[in-house]
Amino acid sequence: MRGKLGLVIGLGAGYVLGTRAGRQRYEQIKTQALKVWNLEPVQEQVGKAKKLATSSAMALPRAAWSGVVGVAKAAAKQGTPGTKLDAALDATKDAAEDVKKAADDR
Repeated sequence: MRGKLGLVIGLGAGYVLGTRAGRQRYEQIKTQALKVWNLEPVQEQVGKAKKLATSSAMALPRAAWSGVVGVAKAAAKQGTPGTKLDAALDATKDAAEDVKKAADDR
């Protein structure tokens, strides 16, 4: 009960102090944030981040998915259980190497 009362008092105090700053201060902060956001160095970094995200973000999941598909196909091939197991193990090793390479390239 004491914890709830303290929480309510804290929330109330935060609300009162926050509303005192008012809309005008919010607009000042927002204007300054937009000025910083629109600076050329910031936008250059944003562009670099977007480029990185689109180029390499999907490399690792793509490699992992390809590995899963390869292992499943190897295990589904015709043959004895032993040859299926060997093919699946070889495919697993290849997939692990591909995933490791994709992770290192990031």
